[in-house]
Parts: sequence; C-alpha cells; structure tokens
Amino acid sequence: MSSVPAEPNHDMPQRMEKPVVQFRDGAFVETTDAIASEYALTIFVNENELATIVCTPTHMEELVVGFLASEGIIRRADQIESLAISRFMGTARVTTKHKVTFNQEFYNKRYIASCCGKGRQSFYFHNDAVTAKHVDDDVQLTADQVFAVLDAMDEKATLFHETGGVHMAALCRPGELVLARTDIGRHNALDKIFGHVLQQEIPLAGTVIAFSGRISSEVLLKVAKIGVGIVVARSAPTALAIDMADELGITAVGFVRGRSFNVYTHPWRIRQ
Repeated sequence: MSSVPAEPNHDMPQRMEKPVVQFRDGAFVETTDAIASEYALTIFVNENELATIVCTPTHMEELVVGFLASEGIIRRADQIESLAISRFMGTARVTTKHKVTFNQEFYNKRYIASCCGKGRQSFYFHNDAVTAKHVDDDVQLTADQVFAVLDAMDEKATLFHETGGVHMAALCRPGELVLARTDIGRHNALDKIFGHVLQQEIPLAGTVIAFSGRISSEVLLKVAKIGVGIVVARSAPTALAIDMADELGITAVGFVRGRSFNVYTHPWRIRQ
C-alpha cells in the first residue's frame, strides 16, 4: 500500500481549550476546560463515497484501514493500492487493487457517529456475518494479568485524563502492552488497533484487547473481526454482546473494579 497524503501531517490536535463557567466551592468561576476534538472524515473507495466517520483526528490512516477491513472491503492492507488523507478537506481517498462493488442492500451510505452506529435488529448485518470469525486462540490470563492489562492501558490514557471525553483500546500480551489507541468513538479506537495490526502484520496469537468502556455488541464484533480471544473491560457487557461472545468463542471479562471482575463467557481462558 502506498500512502499519498495531501498534507505532510495527518494528525490534528486531540484537544482544545474552551471557556467554561464552573461552579466550585459555592461560587461560579470563569475558567477554561480541556475538550476532546471531534472531526468528520469521509471515506471514498475507488471514487465512491462509503461513509463519514466522526473521530478523534489522530492515526487516521490506521482508522481507515481498520474500518475497511471491518466492513469486509479489504482483508489485508496490501489490497490497498493507495490511501490519501486530506485533513483540510476531511476526506480519505482509497484505491484498491481489486474491484469493489457496493451492494446497496448491504452497504448503504451511512453517517457513523462517535458514540454508536446503526441499530442492529438482527444478530448480524450481512458484512458482520462475513467478517466476524470464531476465535480459537488458546490465550489465557491469570487474575493478576487481567488487572495488569487494564492498568497498562490506563497508563496511556493521557487524553482521557485531560478531557474525560474519549475511549481507550489496547492490544496486549500477558505482561506487555503492544499498542494503545484513543478516540471519541469506542469502535473507532478498535478500528485503529485493527488497522495497525494489518499494516504491521502483527501476529495475534496470544493477544488480548483491553477496553475502557462497556462491551456492546459492536465492540464485541470488532474484537471478533480483529481475531482476539479475550476482551477485558472496565464496564459491563450487554446481553447481546454476551450471546455473541459465547457463539464466537471470545472470553468477555467486565466490571474490572478494584480487585474483582466478572467472566461472562468461556471462563477457561481465565485462571487464578
């Protein structure tokens, strides 16, 4: 894949200062607050508009690659002929080595917001059924390692601590943080992980996803598409996410608080 950027630096400020009126110690005070940036990136594939993603404007090339893989447009990074991002135009223009046909029944033009995507009435969208895979990795974590992967992610959560307005995702191995990504959209953070994995051809055997928020069905499907066997999160999973994790062979660990956590599916991967 060749990158043909329109500008030398894709990344833009992740945060900005905004004036606020704060109530503190019984009085109103004029001050400033750090606010997470929000950016709309429209993706074109072979000159056809696919989607607009609202995101944190960093690691956008990874985001595009991961999103295209998650949608089933590509399977490998080398299937992309070129990827050009214009931060001024708010566009990512992708040319693939193979012909891509958007079946309108399955790939409608969508505006993908920062908090959640299109509602899922059935178990999968068509592209989910094609790209989400059963995970057979025999990776295991001890209880102490469960706490450690979230602690390692938290050490990289600078933007969250500054703004309180973003999600974190990290790819870990027992005792090692491989990479961490931040975004206002929880699924975007995972797509950035996915894009980096594809671009760098990182082996996924023995890896774990750490996640800052709740495990929704969309988050669970992203983990399945990446191909990781354990997801560890601060918050709870949804009922649909648990059903999907059970079917797709993923160990879902949630409510990691203090020195306790819940294992919702495939508990054989978590040992004392």
